[in-house]
Amino acid sequence: MEKTYYNPADLGKFGAIAEFQPTLAAKFFDYYGEVFKEGALTEREKALIALAVAHAVQCPYCIDAYTTGSLEKGADEAQMMEAIHVAAAIKGGAALVHGVQMMNKVKEVMM
Repeated sequence: MEKTYYNPADLGKFGAIAEFQPTLAAKFFDYYGEVFKEGALTEREKALIALAVAHAVQCPYCIDAYTTGSLEKGADEAQMMEAIHVAAAIKGGAALVHGVQMMNKVKEVMM
C-alpha cells in the first residue's frame, strides 16, 4: 500500500481518544451514538448526510467510515455519489457567494 499522511488503520483507533480525556470522550461517543439512531431521518439518510459532510470537510477517515456505513445502511453507489455532488454544490456555492463581498469591496475601493 502506498504510504500516505493519513493511516487508514488509525480509523480503528478512534475510541482511543478516551485515553487522554475519558470523561469528554464518553460524552462525545454517547452524543454521537444518539445522533445516528433512527429518528426523523432514517439511518440510511443520516449515513448519506455524513458521507456528504465528510467530503465537504475532506476527512479521509470519515469518507472511509461513511462509505462503508452508507453501503451497510442500504445506500447504493448512485445515491452516494449524488450526496457528494450535493456537498460539492453547496461548498462551491458558498465560495461563490462570497464573491459578492469581493464585488462590494471592489466598488468601495474604486469609488
